[in-house]
Amino acid sequence: VQLQASGGGLVKEGGSLRLSCAASKRTSYGMGWFRQAPGKEREFVSAINWNGAGTYYTDSVKGRFTISRDNAKNMVYLQMNSLKPEDTAVYYCAATGGRWNRMNEYFYFGQGTQVTVSS
Repeated sequence: VQLQASGGGLVKEGGSLRLSCAASKRTSYGMGWFRQAPGKEREFVSAINWNGAGTYYTDSVKGRFTISRDNAKNMVYLQMNSLKPEDTAVYYCAATGGRWNRMNEYFYFGQGTQVTVSS
């Protein structure tokens, strides 16, 4: 499966962005979002199981980010509210045929989209 992320940009602290990820085909894979800031390791931000019934968020984004998917459109979204400068990173969408809430089981990654939050 090929993945393409979009929706990044420059936003002021407290603002919102919605990231989108388009999959090349319908999939029952678990889907996730990762991010990587300069000089830091890649971080597992959020994930969703195949039917949307299960979701995961890393602690730093709980209550601010919401992941969702539309299987009819082969799309996954990450709604990001109350953005902070520390959310600045390249965000990647990813897919797994394994356990959706295990970051090490994600092997399909799309290109990243830059999110920059100014203070």
